[in-house]
Amino acid sequence: MRISKGEIFERVFVNEEVNLQIDQEAGSHVKIHVINASFSITVNQLGEGCRTEIYGLENLHDDESVTAETHVTHAVGGGTSNQLVKFVLADRARGSFIGDLKIAPDAQKTEAHQTNRNLLLSEDAEMRTRPQLEIYADDVKATHGASTGQLDESALFYMQQRGIDKQKARQLLVNAFMKEVVETISDEKIKSDVLSLFEEAVFY
Repeated sequence: MRISKGEIFERVFVNEEVNLQIDQEAGSHVKIHVINASFSITVNQLGEGCRTEIYGLENLHDDESVTAETHVTHAVGGGTSNQLVKFVLADRARGSFIGDLKIAPDAQKTEAHQTNRNLLLSEDAEMRTRPQLEIYADDVKATHGASTGQLDESALFYMQQRGIDKQKARQLLVNAFMKEVVETISDEKIKSDVLSLFEEAVFY
């Protein structure tokens, strides 16, 4: 798929497996959200001044398994990209994130960020993450980070001390963790629907 010069391509996929390969021309903007589904998204910035945003949010239970892959290449300069992928894993769920970010020698003045954050709600849940940066230009801003952890017990205790039962406290903390991704959805109706979907979930 080719996104023409100056074009805006924005999509939100919910419970729908996604496999996309996108070539961006100058000044185009790609913004993709994938909620609760495996995905593989490859984006090549082939023109100057492109903007790429990829957001993934996976809330998995039981024996569910999801793989999220992002491959972003800045072939020319002046572009920006942001990747934010989050997993919430309960029961025996398994998640995998593979993220590639490449900045070519001619891609000066590029700003690129890749982040993967994961929350484990069970000792049996499993997360594998493999972020990778390849930077061949000097005048760029690029960051990447990955973290996997559990709910903040001190925050849970604080909320319980103020009359919030443990299950509700866990739900509030998990929803807050996921909300960072949901809030980046531009369409207010879709954003509201996704927020409602997660607010109805129960986290033990």
